Amino acid sequence: MKRRTFLKGSALGSMVAFFASSNLNASLLKDKDLLNFKEVLASTEDKVIVPDGYKAEILISWGDPLFKKASNYDEKKNIDKKAIENAKLVFGDNNDGMSFFPLMENKAILAINNEYINPEIMFNHQGKDLTLDDVLYEQASLGVSILEIQKEKDQWSVVLDSKYNRRIDANTKMSVSGPAKQQVLQNEKFVYGTLNNCANGKTPWGTYLTCEENINDFFGSLDEKIEFSKEQLRFGFKTQSQYGWEKFDERFDLSKNPQETNKFGWVVEIDPFDPNSIPVKRTALGRFKHENAELIVENDGTVVVYMGDDEANEFIYKFVSKHKYQKGSDTSKILDEGILYVAQFNGKIGDFMGNGKWIELEYGKNNLDEKNGFNSQADVLINARIAGSIVGATPMDRCEWIASHKESGSVEVFATLTNNKNNTNPNPANPRTKNVYGQIIKWKHKSSHKDNEFTWEIFALAGNPDNQTSLNKGSNNITSKNKFNSPDGLSFDRDGRLWIQTDGNYSNKEEFEGMGNNCMLAANPKTGEIKRFLTGPIACEITGIAFSQDYKTMFIGIQHPGEKLKGSTFPYGKTPRSSIVAISKIDGGVIGS
Repeated sequence: MKRRTFLKGSALGSMVAFFASSNLNASLLKDKDLLNFKEVLASTEDKVIVPDGYKAEILISWGDPLFKKASNYDEKKNIDKKAIENAKLVFGDNNDGMSFFPLMENKAILAINNEYINPEIMFNHQGKDLTLDDVLYEQASLGVSILEIQKEKDQWSVVLDSKYNRRIDANTKMSVSGPAKQQVLQNEKFVYGTLNNCANGKTPWGTYLTCEENINDFFGSLDEKIEFSKEQLRFGFKTQSQYGWEKFDERFDLSKNPQETNKFGWVVEIDPFDPNSIPVKRTALGRFKHENAELIVENDGTVVVYMGDDEANEFIYKFVSKHKYQKGSDTSKILDEGILYVAQFNGKIGDFMGNGKWIELEYGKNNLDEKNGFNSQADVLINARIAGSIVGATPMDRCEWIASHKESGSVEVFATLTNNKNNTNPNPANPRTKNVYGQIIKWKHKSSHKDNEFTWEIFALAGNPDNQTSLNKGSNNITSKNKFNSPDGLSFDRDGRLWIQTDGNYSNKEEFEGMGNNCMLAANPKTGEIKRFLTGPIACEITGIAFSQDYKTMFIGIQHPGEKLKGSTFPYGKTPRSSIVAISKIDGGVIGS
């Protein structure tokens, strides 16, 4: 597909041919039913808007109790020792990735990430006069929330005091496994806490994968003369952190505890069915700014995990397990032993397609040796970014979520590349300089996700066809009705709809004119058609997606409404609070049908 064809007009037009090579199971993709809803228009209103025939209900918001002894959210924002303890008993802030674990009919567990905090909303002083109590309150407000939910009639609600209800935060005891275990533990038995839990994954053996992303925001140094190593600089550590924890908790002071940072930046496995279980940081999956972990089980039981590094000009990774998964067998080593790969996308700029390969990140191979600063596989995994550069991985426009339609046995994989505003060196898979819109890329293996080679193409180049030219108009499946920027969350449902969530510029001005607030769209991966399904409130990100077992309820996250004091009062007309929303069809049908 040449540039002139890929960008022809702003209607679908010739895109049908472009998507004809899709490998998705046609029996699962009934085109006439796949996007069978009336598309929602862009909006700047401070509410969740869903299609006609649907309803959206708040399931839980930041500060809502998980236990009967917890207090309700305090609009007065009095932060003291009692508030700190209460934060451990309520739903955390800034919900992100989540997974649905069925228990029995009309009962389930939701495991939900609580990525970070917004001091400007959390405190009366808007984060300008932090105290130790404030920091402890912040540390208790992020991490992961695990909660039981039940459905009565047609409405889901939280089960207070469920034996499954649990908060995991910045001080929770955790174990470490995999090749970098000893180097991370540093003669200790455990590490403590998980930070910046962005997106997620779910294993077939019933565990939850939470992924640590921008951990550098929490570390700083009281020693202004500190000299950072190249490894620390590559991860973005600076003297002054975003949140100022180093001023009150020396664990986050790089001048006093430089090794503490190696305890974060991992995928963490959690058993949601056992509230007494200790989460495990799986080092074999590599250390970087993880977005999600898309886990696929091959026919022979091999487990493949795709992961993106959410920073400009970083990479896409794949882990292939050594051990096979069999239902009922021991799964403790599956995510500990295997090979981590990094992706290289090749082709010509302007073709929007090409070939690619997965390159091993194994100590002793591909120049990953002592000459380049690696003395063990642990070094390779802890500094996966540097290893990726040495072996020639392709810098990407901030890879966010990765998704594959597992139900169809597809060997296609989709990934959102949200934006790269400072890109001055485009490449075939990331063809724009100063990329403010982002794109969705897909790649396909010949026979198996274990293959080391693949073909790739750009599924959608986001843009504004109404006031931009050339590449910034977007691809042919971007129209005046569905235009968006910064695709982020990405997930398939059972029937093959590809759900796209955005976390971008909501100014609705200039190059973003007509895009409104962040939104959620649905795409037909076979034809390339995209329709807006939902819009969110002011200044929010739409993120996180999970479905009930019957696919008649969709759970999505509204994160940081009113961030930077933008004026939202979602959802209750007072302090803006991140929330989980349950969406269903009024007629009781399957979402999207």
